[in-house]
Formats: sequence, C-alpha cells, structure tokens
Amino acid sequence: MTGHCPTGETATCSVLFWAAAEMMILCSAFLLSQSMWKTQRSTVKGYFLAGGQMVWWPVGASLFASNVGSGHFIGLAGSGAASGIAATAYEWNGMFCVLVLAWLFLPIYIAAGVTTMPEYLQKRFGGKRIQMFLAILYLFIYIFTKISVDMYAGALFIQQALHWDLYIAVVGLLAITAVYTVAGGLAAVIYTDALQTLIMLIGAVTLMVFSFVEVGGLEGLQTKYFDAIPSTRKENSSCGLPREDAFHIFRDPVNSDLPWPGVLVGMTIPSLWYWCTDQVIVQRSLAAKNLSHAKGGSLMTSYLKILPLFMMVMPGMISRVLFPDLVACADPEICRKICGNPSGCSDIAYPKLVIELLPVGLRGLMMSVMIAALMSSLTSIFNSASTIFTMDLWKQFRPRCSEWELMIVGRVFVLLLIVISILWIPLVQAGQGGQLFIYIQSISSYLQPPVAMVFILGCFWKRANEKGAFWGLVIGLLLGVIRLVLDFVYPEPQCGERDLRPGVVRYMHYLYFSMVLAAISTLTVLVVSMLTEPPSEEMVRQPLRFLSLFLNGFQNAPSYCHGNKVEINNLEMEVSIHSIEIYTLLFTGFVGTTDTKRNSKLMKTFLWLCGMERRPENSENVAPIKPELPMASLEEKPLVKHILNINLIISVCAGIFLWAYFA
Repeated sequence: MTGHCPTGETATCSVLFWAAAEMMILCSAFLLSQSMWKTQRSTVKGYFLAGGQMVWWPVGASLFASNVGSGHFIGLAGSGAASGIAATAYEWNGMFCVLVLAWLFLPIYIAAGVTTMPEYLQKRFGGKRIQMFLAILYLFIYIFTKISVDMYAGALFIQQALHWDLYIAVVGLLAITAVYTVAGGLAAVIYTDALQTLIMLIGAVTLMVFSFVEVGGLEGLQTKYFDAIPSTRKENSSCGLPREDAFHIFRDPVNSDLPWPGVLVGMTIPSLWYWCTDQVIVQRSLAAKNLSHAKGGSLMTSYLKILPLFMMVMPGMISRVLFPDLVACADPEICRKICGNPSGCSDIAYPKLVIELLPVGLRGLMMSVMIAALMSSLTSIFNSASTIFTMDLWKQFRPRCSEWELMIVGRVFVLLLIVISILWIPLVQAGQGGQLFIYIQSISSYLQPPVAMVFILGCFWKRANEKGAFWGLVIGLLLGVIRLVLDFVYPEPQCGERDLRPGVVRYMHYLYFSMVLAAISTLTVLVVSMLTEPPSEEMVRQPLRFLSLFLNGFQNAPSYCHGNKVEINNLEMEVSIHSIEIYTLLFTGFVGTTDTKRNSKLMKTFLWLCGMERRPENSENVAPIKPELPMASLEEKPLVKHILNINLIISVCAGIFLWAYFA
C-alpha cells in the first residue's frame, strides 16, 4: 500500500475532492458578497482592517483558523506519530500568549493607531530603518516558511488522496483564495475563516471519534502505541521504536527531543512573537470593534487551543498504531518508496487515517476540512503580507501616494504572492524533513526571538531607544541566520548513522538556542540604549508603552489616526490626481477606447469588484481625503470587563491543569 485511494476508488476520491472544493467556493462567494456590502473596501481601514467593525466571535474564529492551517493537521499528527504528545506544548503555550496579546499588547497597539507591527516600532523608536528592516524580515518569514509549509502540507494531503498531479488542484485553490482576498480584503478573509473554523472542527472531531473507537479509547492508545513497531528495521538500535516518554510533555533536559527547560522558556519567546507581534494574528484583533470584542476573540481562541491534542496529535499516534509499517517506517529505502522522503513518513499519518479509516461519504467532509485549513491560513498570510508591503514599504518609497494607489498596490502584491507560492512548491517538496511541525518551530526559534525581545522592551521599558533596538535586531538575527545555515548544511543524521554535526548544532537544542538568542538580543538592546542618548520626550509621552497607558487610564488614552497622513496643499492634490489618471489609463488600455460609455460601465464594474468603486469621476472634483477614525475603542463596559476577566482566570486555570496533568 502506498497511501493513495483504495483500488477502484480513485474516481470517487476525485469527485469528493472537487465536490469539497466547490462547496468551499460557494461558501466563499457568499461571504465575499456579504463583505463587499458591509465594509468600505475602498479605504485603507476597510480593506486592511475590515473597517474596524468585527465582533468577538469572527475575530476568535479567524485567529484560530489563521493559526491552525493545513500544516498543523499534517505536522502535529506527524509529530504525534513520531514522538508522542510533546508537540502539544506549542498549542497550550499559545493558550496563554493569545491572552497576553489581548490584555497587555493590544491596548498599546490600539492607542498608537497602527496598522502594521513595523509601523508600531517606527512610532515607538523613530527613524525608518527598523520599520524597513522588520517589514522585509516579516515578508521573508511569510513567503519562505508559512506559505511554503502550508502549500507542502496541502499538496501532501492531495498526493495521498489522489493519483493525479497536484498542481492543477493547488493552482485552483490559490486562484480561489486570491479572488476573495483581493476583492473582499480582511473582512472577507475573517468571515470565511469563521466558516472554515466550523468546518474544521466538525470534520476533525468526526475523525477523532472514529479513530478512538478503532483503537479502543485513550486506554487502548496508551497500551497499543508502544507496540506500534515497523516489521522492517535495524536490529540492536532504537530506529522505529516509540519513545518511552511519548505521553509526557516535560522530558529530559539533556537527551530528549523537547527538553522541559526549553519548553517552558525557549518555546515561550517565539510564541510571544507569533501571538503578540505577528502581523497575521494582531491584524485580526485590530479589526475588532473595541478592546472588549478583541479580548473575547482571544478568549475564544484560547479555549479552542485545548483541542489540537485530541483532534490532531492523538489521531496521528493512532495512525501509527493502525499502520506501523507505513507511518513508522525506519528504513530509508522503504520510506522513500512509501512517501518519497528517506527521513521518515510520519507526516502521512493524518491523510492516511482519513483515506483508510473513514467511509467514502465522510472522506469528502475531511477533504473540505483540509481545503478549509489550507485556504484559511493562506488567505490570512496573503492579506497580512499585502498590508506590510503596502503600508511599510510602498509608502516609504511613495510617501505622497493616494489611497486609491495603495488599494491597487495591495491587491497586485497578493497576486505576486500567488505566483511565488506556485513556483515554490517543488522546492518545498524536495526540502522538508521527516517532521514538518518540528521543522516550522526550529526555523521560528532562529528568526523570531530578537524581534520578540525588541517589542517587549519597546512596550515595557522607557529607556529603550532606536539604536539599541536596531542593533539588538541585527546581532540577534545574524546569529539566528548562522545557526539556520548550519542546520541546513549539517542536517540531522538518519537513524543509525554517525552524528558528525558541529557541537553548537549537535548539543544545543533549538529551544535552548532560542533562549540564548533572546538573552543576547536583550543584552544588546540594554547596553546600546544605556550608552547612547535616551529617546525623545515626545515619543515617551505618546501612548506607546503599557505603563503610560495604565497610569493614565485606558479609556482616556488618545488614539492616532492610522490612515494616510493628509496634507492639504497643491503638491499633495497634484500627486493624487496624477496617480488616479495614470492607473485609469493603465486599466482603460486593456479594455480599449472605441466605446467610451461601454468602457465606463465595464470599468465601474471592474473597480467595484476590486473594492475601488469610490474613485473620483473627474480629477477636478477630487476631494481632500478625510482622516479615518481610530481603529478600535479602548473603552470597556464594567460588566463586560468583569465577565472577560473571569473567563481569563478560567482559561488560565484550564491551561495550568492541562500542563500539570500531562507533564
């Protein structure tokens, strides 16, 4: 067996796949139409922040869907099959970090009136180099880790389910995601994420029930997992044997795959970056109507993060029990024949379970789940990457660009990301290791700690200045890139091979390296900041730090408009007019000029679909762009605030209990 559809059912699998895709298309089209009518897609705030009118439940669902993509289903299940439940620590760490975002970081971002995270650092420290540096880094992380991982995971599932080439399906799905990301903006992405979260939960819980019934419940899994040994493996070695600590999260601090000090500290630092400073996550919270709705969305996400252990990790372990010769293969040549990866085939655990365990009808449901996971994560990344490129890079090169120009640039950049994603697929297929989820986390541990520490110090230490933050980023990221290159040059040896890696790679776990990297970056910021001039009083007085907000009271904190900076003068008006004229000529050049009236209607329809229907008819009538309203209100009703704080305590207690029970 190779993990494909059972013999004679390939046509059925193809029909189910396209039926699932068509269902997602129809649902996305409906939600796209809703977002078109309900949000002002022709403004920066309407397109990039959904008009700032989102309530708590779509915000929470979008946070969860953006985080749990196809890479999670494939990667967490694969890690569960390979080494047990330890990877769950990343999910339960996120339970706390998403609450830190809502209660500590988000009030600062809202009061600062920022659209992107690099923009916040520019306001906090001044200058342009940190903003530009961070924007490029974020785009690099998104394109070469997040997009590539989700594309690989989705492609892997399609490969296991179907015999035909994956490119047609992948290109089709990317085209769908591009349509409602470009046309609807963040509102369409969030509403679609909410639907896809529901589909993911229903499908994943269904497969979980079938899996536990097949293996005899949790007790059956705990007994049978340790007997899930492949029939062909090297004698007198640990190759193919399950780990003795498979059902423990806290493991040996020296010789284990996830040492417990690294789990507690080294894992928390990249998690804080992801949940509190990553554009993909923070942008959804900034789209909330007010701070209370943002907190409610974070609480919803925190509760949902309990589920991955039971929906993804343990089903992956069950897949190893049911198919040990495939999922737990230990011979490189056999693994190459099974999944094309000599490092191991644990990443086929989840698709193997879907194809072999579920009846034909429910396979269509699970295919829609994987499509939903792939689309939700990709659209979130596309929208956030477009926001960073437009607001942090394009506006630096064209500071007087019109809002209409920003809308065009944001949409065109999404299309560019689609092309890069398609071109990246063969490289991802060739370059992934045996455990996809661990690959993601190791890369995160090399690139994210310096950024996390700069944000933390910027928010909570008054003396931190621009020079300290910049050199902390540069030195930290330089060390992280060196370790990243060493990991690629000296990959982990296959089971039974001699380990010839350098000591810094062989003996220092990536979670320990995350701790060292964070310490070096923090020390650099502290030393350079103390040896150079302090930040200006103007920056310190602005509501860019938590302490100043807390002392002054959240409700009295001013909010800064985050839209285009308006300078009503002849030069600004002239640039805006010329920008509109140039892009109008570009568009009309594609439709011809023989029938002005017909082209005008066609042009209006095209602009409406793209969310730019508010383009002025005549350049002479261009009205000054009005400053936009603040993103969200910091005001909270006392009763709602108390309810949220009570749920905060409940969520934290639930997380502590889970950590203690499975430690």
